[in-house]
Amino acid sequence: MQFAYLAGGCFWCIEAVFQRVQGVKSVVSGYCNGQSKNPNYQEVCSGSSGHAEVVEIKFDESEINYSQLLDIFFSAHDYTTLNRQGNDVGTQYRSAIFYQDTQQKELALEKIPDNAVTEITQLDVFYPAEDYHQNYYNNNPGQPYCMVMIEPKLRKLFS
Repeated sequence: MQFAYLAGGCFWCIEAVFQRVQGVKSVVSGYCNGQSKNPNYQEVCSGSSGHAEVVEIKFDESEINYSQLLDIFFSAHDYTTLNRQGNDVGTQYRSAIFYQDTQQKELALEKIPDNAVTEITQLDVFYPAEDYHQNYYNNNPGQPYCMVMIEPKLRKLFS
């Protein structure tokens, strides 16, 4: 199994997308590459911790590869807007690829669109988010944010 760490706005949105991709075995919402250890949601949302909302994607490379995940990633969010996805504004919502090795870095640099503001940075540390953030869309499909932000994205990508 391999891992990818991607940030494309609210982690609920990116989590819901990758949970529906064949070859993805698990998706964990969390935070990475900030200044504080073991950050919580309030700290990250304040914008003072430097963390990004990310998803950790565990995938089976015999079913889907890292390059294909990046294609989905760039289709699943607006990579041209700095520190913003829809109404979610702040550095925690930045578009970012956190690579683990040289191969992932090279693939990210190869795949990044010309007009992208996506940060490509080595993964420092990943902290899983609080339990109530995990599997959020699947547990809360009727929640207004999910209906307005996530449902249209899923229809666009998987219809």
